[in-house]
Amino acid sequence: MTPALVQIENLRKEFGNVRALDGVSFSVEAGEWIAIMGPSGSGKTTLINILGGLDTPTSGKALVGGTDVARLDESGLAKFRAQKIGFIFQQFHLVPYLTAVENVMLAQYFHSTTNEPEARQALERVGLADRIEHLPGQLSGGEQQRVAVARALIYHPTLILADEPTGNLDEANEKIVLRLLGELHSEGHTILMVTHAPSIGQLADRRIDLAHGRIAHIVEPVRRG
Repeated sequence: MTPALVQIENLRKEFGNVRALDGVSFSVEAGEWIAIMGPSGSGKTTLINILGGLDTPTSGKALVGGTDVARLDESGLAKFRAQKIGFIFQQFHLVPYLTAVENVMLAQYFHSTTNEPEARQALERVGLADRIEHLPGQLSGGEQQRVAVARALIYHPTLILADEPTGNLDEANEKIVLRLLGELHSEGHTILMVTHAPSIGQLADRRIDLAHGRIAHIVEPVRRG
């Protein structure tokens, strides 16, 4: 039997006297789309950060493809994030003096290679063929987020971690980004997405609700045929 792509085992994270995660355990199969929901302070972003190697747990394990992320050294973490993780944040984190295509190529740089035609193709896929040479300040919020999506996908990551990816977008751009995520899911990508919106949570295969650092519910949304 093939092991789960993501395995969370009794994960705990403490910040001083605050317990952000308190014994969280679940697994994610390859190709699943998981929505992580809960009120502010429930541990959603902490969980995503630990899976992506941006934070370390106080105890427990977070395994991605059998790799215990917390056991990687700095060099191993950089390689892990470059090869296996695609990050999409609420804040776009684009370099303001680089064009859209240069921001996507920046992700390639961390793989010790650059391929401008491939970066251009990624931007074309997210509907930005006519914005390739624009700076972030010349793009709308929705366009900037689509640059961030293209940057996250440039090396076909094993796991896409999306933290409120539509949180700063208007309704029209939210639909575009969600359509892109839906396409990626249909192609077999594994997605863990933090969201506050129940309507977005309904798009996922499963919804994991956190409260006070613990799993409150695991829900399989009802699909309409």
